[in-house]
Amino acid sequence: MTNTKVIDKEYVAGTYNRFPVEIVSGKGSYVYDENGKEYIDMGSGIGVTSFGISDDVWKNAIIEQLDKVQHMSNLYYTQPCAELAKLLCEKTGMKKVFFSNSGAESNECSIKVARKYAAEKKGPEYSTIVTLVNSFHGRTLTTLSATGQDHYHELFQPLTPGFVHTPANDLDALIETVKNNKVAGIMMEIIQGEGGVLPLDGEFVKGVAKFAKENDIVLMIDEVQTGNGRTGELYAYMNYGIEPDVVSTAKGIGGGLPLGATMLGEKVQNVLGFGDHGSTFGGNPVSCAGAISIINRIDEDLLNDVKRKSAYVFDAFKGMEEVESVCGLGLMIGIKPKNKTAADVLKVCMENGVLCLTAKDKIRLLPALNIPMEALEKAVAVIKNALAE
Repeated sequence: MTNTKVIDKEYVAGTYNRFPVEIVSGKGSYVYDENGKEYIDMGSGIGVTSFGISDDVWKNAIIEQLDKVQHMSNLYYTQPCAELAKLLCEKTGMKKVFFSNSGAESNECSIKVARKYAAEKKGPEYSTIVTLVNSFHGRTLTTLSATGQDHYHELFQPLTPGFVHTPANDLDALIETVKNNKVAGIMMEIIQGEGGVLPLDGEFVKGVAKFAKENDIVLMIDEVQTGNGRTGELYAYMNYGIEPDVVSTAKGIGGGLPLGATMLGEKVQNVLGFGDHGSTFGGNPVSCAGAISIINRIDEDLLNDVKRKSAYVFDAFKGMEEVESVCGLGLMIGIKPKNKTAADVLKVCMENGVLCLTAKDKIRLLPALNIPMEALEKAVAVIKNALAE
C-alpha cells in the first residue's frame, strides 16, 4: 500500500469506497497511477474534465487569471464572472446567472428561486417542489430531500419538508400530484444519471413544460451532469425543444475546478434581490476563467463530434449477446451487462487499463468530450472483452 493510501485511510473520512489506484498524473484522456501504469479515462472525474486532464487551453486561462487575482469577494466586480454570465446567457437565451461551487448548491438556488417566485405570485403556502422518482439532485439535506430515491434518505431523517416525488414519464401522475399539493416548482433531470443513465421520454418532457407554463409553475432543469456539451447539445433540454425557467449546472462547466451555475429565465430573472442569496466562492475569477475556456469551445463542430462518437459506442455494444441494454445520450452512456455485475466488469476493465464508472446496475461512460477516436476505440475493445470473458 502506498504512503498516500495509508495516510488517506488514517485521516480522510471514510465516505468513499475508493478503487485501489492512486492517480498521479495524466494528459487528455490518459492517466497514470503510482506505478506508471496507463489508463484510458472513461469517467472524466464523473463528467468534470470536459476536455481531459491538464488541458492546455483551460490550464493557460487559469494561470493567466492566477497572475492577476485568485479571489475577491462578491462585494466587488471581477471580469471573468461577468463575462461567463454573459456567455451563458447568450448561448442559452437565459437572462441572469447565479454562481456557486457545486451541483447541489446550484440546485439549492433553483429551489429558492421557485419558492420565492411562488410566494410572491401565489402566496407562501405554495412551497412544494415536485421531483421525479429515481432522480438525484445532491447530498445537502435539502437536495437530498429533492432526490427521489429512498435509500439516500434512510440515515438522515428528518429531511427538509416540502418535496414530493412522482414517477418519471407519467404525465397524468405528475398533474395529479400538482393538483394535490401547493406547488412552487417542478425539478427534473433530462437524463437520470445516478438513477441509471435513463433519458426521459420526449413527450413527457414536453408535456411537463407545457403544463408548468399553463399553470405558472417554475420549471427547473437539473443539468449538473447532463450539461455543457455532454449530450451532444450545449444543455440536454435543448434536445427536447423546451424552454425552462431555471437551469442548474456544475461538473463539466468548471473543467476541474469547483463551479456551479444557476441560470434564470425571463419569468424569474429578477426574483433574487439584494441579500436573498450569496456565496463566498461563487463566481471565483479563476474558476470562471477556466469555465470561459470550456464554454467557448463547445461549438457545433464539437457537438457533432460528440454525437458521432456516441453513435459509435451505441453501435459497438447494442449487438452484443452479453449486453442487455444500452441507454443514454451523447457521451453519457449506460451499458447493462446480461450475466455479470457492472462492478465485476469495471474491475476487469481497470486491470486492463480502462477506468469506467457505474450507475445502479450499469457500466457508466462519461469520457472527455474531445476523447481521441483511437482512445475511444481501445477503451470500447477492452470493455467488450470484459463483458465477454
